[in-house]
Amino acid sequence: MKWNWTLQPRKYMNFWLMIKVVNAARRTGAAIDTQVKYGAATNKHPVTTLNTAKLDRETEELKHEKLPQDVGKLIQQGRNKLGMTQKDLATKICEKPQIVNEYENGKAIPNQQILAKIERAIGMKLRGKDKGQPLAPPPKKK
Repeated sequence: MKWNWTLQPRKYMNFWLMIKVVNAARRTGAAIDTQVKYGAATNKHPVTTLNTAKLDRETEELKHEKLPQDVGKLIQQGRNKLGMTQKDLATKICEKPQIVNEYENGKAIPNQQILAKIERAIGMKLRGKDKGQPLAPPPKKK
């Protein structure tokens, strides 16, 4: 009686069980066919060929838009006018002091929600045409 050993690993079949089955097939003298998957068990990354030259020729530097310096100075002036420190302003708008520091130094990527919170806290417009003007009080509800 000749055995035809066909091993098809399943997800639930563990490594040692597969080894046992293969060794049993070898002991009986059955032919064992192994197949190597292309690129299996390697950490190699695919080589980019088509876009490499295009990327090398690219000269444009893509950067995020930073907050203008004049807005940072307006934040600092408004904060100083109220006698607040950066930490006080950060606490009032529920942000970290580092965020206020980045906005004042013009290093922050503008976030409209944070700018709105700072506007309300210092009472000064920071966006639009009338930067530096006092913030109009919200209309009263009837």
